[in-house]
Amino acid sequence: MLEIRDLHVEVEGKEILKGVNMKINRGEIHALMGPNGSGKSTLSYAITGHPKYKVTEGQILLDGKEITALDPTQRARAGIFLAFQYPLEISGVPYFSFLRSIYNAKTEGDKQTSSISIYSFNKLVQERLKLLKMDQSMIHRYLNEGFSGGEKKKAEVLQMAFLEPKLAILDELDSGLDIDSIKGVAEAVNALEGLFKPGLLLVTHYMRILNYLKPDYVHVLVDGKIALSGGFEIAQRLEEFGYNWVNEPPTSNG
Repeated sequence: MLEIRDLHVEVEGKEILKGVNMKINRGEIHALMGPNGSGKSTLSYAITGHPKYKVTEGQILLDGKEITALDPTQRARAGIFLAFQYPLEISGVPYFSFLRSIYNAKTEGDKQTSSISIYSFNKLVQERLKLLKMDQSMIHRYLNEGFSGGEKKKAEVLQMAFLEPKLAILDELDSGLDIDSIKGVAEAVNALEGLFKPGLLLVTHYMRILNYLKPDYVHVLVDGKIALSGGFEIAQRLEEFGYNWVNEPPTSNG
């Protein structure tokens, strides 16, 4: 579904990604790990089309179609979603209205869904809240205003539930969350995996969220390149030995 070929990206004239290759199929969970400054967020923003991140070489393909030249809105309409590491608080924008706006934007041109009534949409919201085990009171508050860290991350997942993307990039979904919040957010993502099976690219520093969102593949990004790819055991090794293990794997105990 998503294919990245020899991707080079620079930010303000400095090359950050130096030839990244990756494939993600529908329904797969890929974890992207790596030390600070390795290029994880750069890859996320390059896929979504952030104008600050300039692709100097390589290709990004979605369903076999080149999307490197598309702007962020076009990529979103094509099925790419980014959950932010630090979601913004937007005072004066009721979360229910925001959800309805993004739903209408997604279904624009579809006569059956774009004309959905408020009553029908509210019913859909309640179904999604129940599926994700979220408190319905959050939709009557302003967008992220006064939300806890866990509520903000769940609010991002709820948006994903309405957009039903082909590819969801979850940028440090576990950042700033305690153990209970991590488990709750991960369970919400797992519920969506069962609903419409998006491909997931989970950017994280730590293994703790991977105990709940078991990845099919783990990629280690070091100095702008994928230094290592494999299964869940890679995350376990990183937890035990740190990132130095990538360049100098320990010989003791296998």
